[in-house]
Amino acid sequence: MSEANTTPEHGPKKLRPRHITMITLGGIIGSSLFVGSSSIVHSVGPAAVVSYLVGGLLVYLAMLMLGEMAAARPEIGSFMEYARVGMADWAAYLVGWLYWYFWVGVLAYEAVIGGHTLHGWLEWLPSWLWSLLLLAVFVVSNLISVRSFGEAEFWLASIKVIAIVVFLVVGTLFVLGLWPDGDFTVQNLWQHGGFAPQGFGAILTGVALVIFSYFGTEIAVMASAESEDPAKGVKLATVTVIWRVLLFFVGSILIITMAIPWQDLPEATGVANAPFTVLFEKFNIPAASNIMELVIFSAVLSVLNSGLYSASRMFAALADKGLAPKAVSYQAKNGVPVVAVFASTIGGVIAAIANFVAPNSGIFDFIMNSAGLVALFVYVFIALTQLRLRQKMSPEEADALQVKVRFFPWLNALLIAGVLAVVIIMLTTDTGRTQVWTSLVATGVLVLFWPVVRRKLQRMRAQDKQEAYATVD
Repeated sequence: MSEANTTPEHGPKKLRPRHITMITLGGIIGSSLFVGSSSIVHSVGPAAVVSYLVGGLLVYLAMLMLGEMAAARPEIGSFMEYARVGMADWAAYLVGWLYWYFWVGVLAYEAVIGGHTLHGWLEWLPSWLWSLLLLAVFVVSNLISVRSFGEAEFWLASIKVIAIVVFLVVGTLFVLGLWPDGDFTVQNLWQHGGFAPQGFGAILTGVALVIFSYFGTEIAVMASAESEDPAKGVKLATVTVIWRVLLFFVGSILIITMAIPWQDLPEATGVANAPFTVLFEKFNIPAASNIMELVIFSAVLSVLNSGLYSASRMFAALADKGLAPKAVSYQAKNGVPVVAVFASTIGGVIAAIANFVAPNSGIFDFIMNSAGLVALFVYVFIALTQLRLRQKMSPEEADALQVKVRFFPWLNALLIAGVLAVVIIMLTTDTGRTQVWTSLVATGVLVLFWPVVRRKLQRMRAQDKQEAYATVD
């Protein structure tokens, strides 16, 4: 291994800029865009474009704030560690465990979806066994090395990116009437009940629905700490990649709402009537349904891969700071937190099996719903932490920042206000209320265990102090 890829402080550096880019895109672009966007358009109308834009801008603000902190101090576990330094141990404890819990739920969800998909293709194994096999595959991918994870994510994410780029290019030609059998259909944006046929209030409701589709951008900042050039990786993630994400999400919804009247879009319940499938068939692309089935399956695999990476790194970071069992922080010679990888997978396995063994017990639904507010919690913690850390800086230190949030602290206030608005909107719907209350229950359980963890931290620090005194003597 060359010296350029190794530093004594952070161990082997094995992720390259291309990996960081695709890790970000891979962590975000999933079935929520390919399939779930249909329900958003039905709820909002063509103005769903604005919902995606506003939601994306809120995430962009969070990424800028996280990027400022990460460029100055690249850390594995990133915002958890910044919350500890900028606020206090309790903040790191809450945001770290909630984030890990979220990805455990995602692992379970994607494993279940992947298992059902494989069972549909190869019926000689039950769905639950396919789900476990998928989890096993990505445990191996993550255990081999950081680079193997990055390579797997690069190629899996590339499939999704290629599909979206083709969709955007062909879709643009189609709505402008420049594609064979295509007509000029831009007027679909306003001709069927207006741009916001469900009312402008529905746009805000749409923001509450779409903001969770963007969750995952922070993976790139975590991964940049294991890259060859952390500062460059953070800049790439925060400044460049987020605009690509906005282009993919907002651009795709714009094409969908221009190419077909919003009320004619099928209520997607699967790949066959998903917006991308419907429009690829309208573009006369052969075997559109089969192609999209493969693309969406690759999206499932990509999120499994990046989700296991995120969960394991956060779990290991928690353990390293004394906020989780110390054994979880163990790293193999290749720099992979082995115990954290297995522990995160076990959580996903339990949740996945609960769905198959006791589908009516509500266990799986509780896990999924109670992780619903994690994205919003994380964004608030990022805004507050960046606020505190910037306040502690001297003017000279602030001027030297490689990535810097402008209009400080007004953008922090805007992000926090935006998150609060989303939560209030969620409380107006049955599904939203369920997510809010179950998330608060999960958070309450963590709060109950905090006194135990705090006493453990105090004992550890007292012991470290005694050892330091003994060394001096």
